[in-house]
Amino acid sequence: MNITVKEELRVYIDPLTPDEHDALERSILSEGCRDALVLWGDVLVDGHNRYGICTKHGIPFQTVQNTRFKSMDDVHLWMIDQHLGRRSVSDFQRGVLALRKKEILAARQATPAAAGADASAAPSDAAPAPWEGELDPAIAAAVAAMPPVEPLSTREAIAKAARISSTTVSQIEKIQKAAAPELVEAVKAGVISINAAAAVASLPVEEQVAAVAGGKKELQQAAKQVRESKSRAKAPAAPVDEAVDESPEQELVRLQLLVAELQQENATLKARLAALGEG
Repeated sequence: MNITVKEELRVYIDPLTPDEHDALERSILSEGCRDALVLWGDVLVDGHNRYGICTKHGIPFQTVQNTRFKSMDDVHLWMIDQHLGRRSVSDFQRGVLALRKKEILAARQATPAAAGADASAAPSDAAPAPWEGELDPAIAAAVAAMPPVEPLSTREAIAKAARISSTTVSQIEKIQKAAAPELVEAVKAGVISINAAAAVASLPVEEQVAAVAGGKKELQQAAKQVRESKSRAKAPAAPVDEAVDESPEQELVRLQLLVAELQQENATLKARLAALGEG
C-alpha cells in the first residue's frame, strides 16, 4: 500500500525525545505494532514514529481511514485533540496545542466559507480503504471518530481544553510572543518552568539567550531578578518627607514642632474634660 508522509503533518506535533523513540522502538520490536496508523486517503495522519520503525525493521502494521476529514484544518484539529488527551504530553505542549486549536476555530468563525476552502487539498483517493489485517470494529470506530469541536473563545475555555490553569495559558502566550527560540527549547526540555520562562521572556532577547547558555541556575536567577524588579515597581512610593534626607538640626526642629503640637492637643482635651466635669 502506498503511504504518503507530509512533512507538514510529521512536524505538526513536537517529536518524541530520543529516549521516548527508543522506548517505542523496543516495544514494537517486542510486541509488534498494536495500534493502527490513521490515513486520509494515502496521507499518513497519525503514527509517523510507528510507521518509520515498522518500515525500518519490516514489521507489519494495520491502517484505518478517517473518512470525516474534509480539509487540512480537520486533520490538524483531530491531531490536536488526540494529543491533548494523552498523559505523556507536557503542560507547555498542551497549552501550545490548545492555542493552535483556538486559532483554527477563530479563523473558521471569522470566515465560515473558509472552513471548506481547503477541501481541494483532500487526497483524490480519500475514499475508505480496506483494512490490512484484522482489527476489532470497535477500535476502528474509536480511531476514525472525530470528537466534537467546541469553540475556545475565552482563556478559561483554552485552559479547560489543555487541562491547565488560565494563568498558565497567559504565561504560554507570553512565551510564544516574546521568548527567544533558545528559551522555548529550554521550556520544552523541562530546564525551566513555564512560570519562570514567562518572566525571563520579558528580558531583551540577548539576555534571554545568555541566561539559557548559563544553564538552569542562571535561568532561575534571571527569573528571580525580573520578579523582584516588578515587585519594586509595584511598591507604593515613600512619602515625600520620608524620601528627603534631613540634617540633625532639621530633624530636631521637626520633632520640637511635633511635641508642641501634641502638647497643645493635650491641653485642649484637658480643658474639655474639665468643662464636662463642671457640667
